Amino acid sequence: MTTVSLPRRLAAEALGSGLLLAVVVGSGIMGERLAGGNVAIALLGNTLATGAALVVLITVFGPLSGAHFNPAVTLVAALRRDLPWRTALAYPPAQLTGAVLGVWCAHAMFGEAIWQVSIKTRLGPAQAFAEFVATFGLVATILGTVRFRPDFTAVAVGLYITAAYWFTASTSFANPAVTIARSLSNTFAGIAPSGVPAFILAQAAGALVAAAVFGWLLKDEQTP
Repeated sequence: MTTVSLPRRLAAEALGSGLLLAVVVGSGIMGERLAGGNVAIALLGNTLATGAALVVLITVFGPLSGAHFNPAVTLVAALRRDLPWRTALAYPPAQLTGAVLGVWCAHAMFGEAIWQVSIKTRLGPAQAFAEFVATFGLVATILGTVRFRPDFTAVAVGLYITAAYWFTASTSFANPAVTIARSLSNTFAGIAPSGVPAFILAQAAGALVAAAVFGWLLKDEQTP
């Protein structure tokens, strides 16, 4: 990525985040409309679309910006010195801007009001802990595959998020930019603003703990 200028990296992060949120929110709306009240079917549609889109988006944008689309992933990359802090500080605003525009894009496609605020409550210690686990697992997936199977990273992340939609109580937001953007959608994928701070704190904690644990697990051993 050394030949990619910062403006192009930021554009890639914004565009990738926007497309991701258009998929997350749009597939949630479509799933809910077609499921006939069956929430499990709606979630399944939402899950498959999101996991598949992540594989494509990471494959496309990875060579340009690293395809973080996620301030928690950017933070870990900066702490590991895989990304200069100047670049890392510029990524989250681009990610959040793209994510919000992606939500509005989904609303426009489905004839929904563009400006919305979610009333879908996602509160409580269990939900926050689920976000800790979801983000820990996401960062673990990224660090492990980048170390051992970098060509498989896009697929691994897509598969992990597909699974995490179902094994976490929160349906695995695992991303502060996604969390904020989804608070602006009163649809299937939404989250009420009251739940956002706890989610973001849990996501940051999960990312930092994963960075510490896998920094130790994956470090090169010194030969005696």
